Amino acid sequence: MKLSTKGRYGLRAIIDLALNSENGNAVCIQSISERQNISESYLEQLVRKLRTEGLVKSVRGAGGGYELARPAEKISVGDVLRALEGSIEAVSCGDDEGCCDQADLCVTRLVWDRVNKAIEGAVDTVTIAQLVEESRKKQCMGKVDTKSCAN
Repeated sequence: MKLSTKGRYGLRAIIDLALNSENGNAVCIQSISERQNISESYLEQLVRKLRTEGLVKSVRGAGGGYELARPAEKISVGDVLRALEGSIEAVSCGDDEGCCDQADLCVTRLVWDRVNKAIEGAVDTVTIAQLVEESRKKQCMGKVDTKSCAN
C-alpha cells in the first residue's frame, strides 16, 4: 500500500491541529500551512474531507478555525487515512468473494487477507493522541532547558 499526499499531509495536519488546539483555541489553516509547509488551498481540501467525515469541526468568528471533532484518543490513524484515501487495503481481494473469476480456487487470498488485516491493525491501534505525545517527545529532544518538557 502506498499512501498519497492526501493521507500523509492530512495526517500531519490533524496532528498539528491536535497539538495546537489543546488549549481550547481553534487553529487556522494558515498557521497549519506555515508550520507544515503545505499549501493553504491543499489543506482546505483535506480539512473539508476530514470535516465531512466528522473528524474536525469548524469554529466561526474571531479566533475561528478548526479543532478536533472528538478527543484525540478517539481518533485513529486509520480513521484519518480512510477519510482521505478511501480504502486502505493493499489488495482489494482478501475476504471479497467476487474479486475475480479465480476467487474460489485462489490460495493467495489468504496472504492478501492477512496483509490487509495487518495494515488495519497497525493504523487502527495508533491514535492521534499517541502521535501528539510522540511529537512532544521529539520536540523536547535536544533542548537545553527540558523543564518545559517534563510531564
